[in-house]
Amino acid sequence: MSQKAPLITPVLIGGCIIILFGFAARASFGVFQIPIASEFGWPRSEFSLAIAIQNLAWGIGQPIFGALAERFGDRKAIILGALTYALGLVLSSWAITPGAMQAYEILVGFGIAGTGFGVILAVVGRAASDENRSLALGIATAAGSAGQVIGAPIAELLLASFPWQTVFLIFAVAILATLFALPMMRSPQLASRAELEQSLGQALTRAFRDPSFTLIFLGFFSCGYQLAFITAHFPAMVAETCGAIAPNGFLAALGISTTSALGAVAISVIGLANIAGTLTAAWAGKRWSKKYLLAGIYLGRTIAAALFIALPITPGSVLIFSLVMGALWLATVPLTSGLVAHIYGLRYMGTLYGIVFLSHQIGGFLGVWLGGKLYDVYGNYTLVWWIGVGVGAFSALVHLPIRENRPQMVPA
Repeated sequence: MSQKAPLITPVLIGGCIIILFGFAARASFGVFQIPIASEFGWPRSEFSLAIAIQNLAWGIGQPIFGALAERFGDRKAIILGALTYALGLVLSSWAITPGAMQAYEILVGFGIAGTGFGVILAVVGRAASDENRSLALGIATAAGSAGQVIGAPIAELLLASFPWQTVFLIFAVAILATLFALPMMRSPQLASRAELEQSLGQALTRAFRDPSFTLIFLGFFSCGYQLAFITAHFPAMVAETCGAIAPNGFLAALGISTTSALGAVAISVIGLANIAGTLTAAWAGKRWSKKYLLAGIYLGRTIAAALFIALPITPGSVLIFSLVMGALWLATVPLTSGLVAHIYGLRYMGTLYGIVFLSHQIGGFLGVWLGGKLYDVYGNYTLVWWIGVGVGAFSALVHLPIRENRPQMVPA
């Protein structure tokens, strides 16, 4: 009798460590909106554009780093990503003009691409057995949620003692520390012989000719729009528009006495709920149709966002929305990456998922940039929020026609 393949492997542990640290820094950027704008007197749109550029660079860099990992090795791509990420943070700490901040965020975005989902999930996916792959991808994704849990509060805590420039430097050191996990990132090659004999060009041709790949690409757009907008703007939105926190209430007893603190905590609540949500989605993806699960997740997000903006914003509604949205937050990632691996194979999963992820980050760019731009025009986030409701409904519908069976490989 063959021994059952283990779920928890050194590759999975190492991948989780790298994603956790990388996402902790990335998820904290919304906390810096008000301090940086206050110090330099920038309009909200200027730092928002910097975060938007970061998201777009992340998306552009994702297929590039995926291809580099498949050509030169996963660990070399991760080292390059970590060095680029840290350099971007260091240079950002010296920025005194909007243009400089926006330029340096290109480096941060490319660094996130080299240490984020595209490269790490491809390594984890190749190292996992067929029966464990969906759950392994979910665990690695949940590590990103854990980073989100700790990132914003750590940034808020550090900002109470240090200027924002020093906090950026601390995060740069943390990113470099993840390289100690690299020895664990050795994955066996589990691709089929047909996949190994197929060139990257043939794999791309096969995917681009398949209408389902286009639908997956389009469907991931709203995920990026919603997530990036909330990460970048929700702390400031809560700080400025949420009703007052009762001085003798539950939140005050926990030490959360200001709406600014509640905004940072809301990002953590989203991340905490998403750990459970992502693992549940990964477990479900092993048993049921991934496309229908994705459609359901996008529908749930759409309803939650519409109700939140339509009702008065109170501390209670912020926490409820954060819990609901958190449960659906990165639940799309193991399902989408798993769908790409299932339909198109493991050999070029990093590159193909990177291309799909570019759509996610185009959405992220628009969500963050529109959030700042429309805030400066209207003084609130209402319009950009309703746009997010609309694109969420679009994604729920666009997943339904996807065909989950593998198309024929292009002959070598």
